[in-house]
Amino acid sequence: MRSPLKPSDLHHLRAAEGWLELGSPAEARSELAHISAERLDHPDVLEVSWMLFAREKNWNACVKTAELLVQQAPERPGGWIHRSFALHELDRTEEAYSKLNSVRRVFSDQWIIPYNLACYLTQLDRIKEAARELHAAMQIDAGAVKTAASTDPDLEPLRKCLDEMRQ
Repeated sequence: MRSPLKPSDLHHLRAAEGWLELGSPAEARSELAHISAERLDHPDVLEVSWMLFAREKNWNACVKTAELLVQQAPERPGGWIHRSFALHELDRTEEAYSKLNSVRRVFSDQWIIPYNLACYLTQLDRIKEAARELHAAMQIDAGAVKTAASTDPDLEPLRKCLDEMRQ
């Protein structure tokens, strides 16, 4: 069992989250720099670090941070999801799909996993499989999926295909 963050580290972590929400990554980075060195691999710190790197579109750092998160907290879906998202952003979509697909049954209650798999499959031009994944995501949380899918550029080829089928 990992130990909780010290109150001072937790304070800096929450401040970093707040700065990210306010759109100030430099301030968030400054707050993260005040966290004890031995706690930088704490899953909560890794999550916020990943969000900072994602805001900066530093996808290589995102992959490395998500890998650490997967190692430190494999029971959390975030590390697996974040890693695949960053791999996809690096045009390593097949790898993103493979790594996330390997844990789909472990996190079967997470709509975002089959949803992201649908996005990756669409970009890999595997439209029929993508449609099945999107359907699986909708079985978990149809409202969230419909909201996300309505504007997701990764799903545009799938939307076009579905529109053509309706005509």
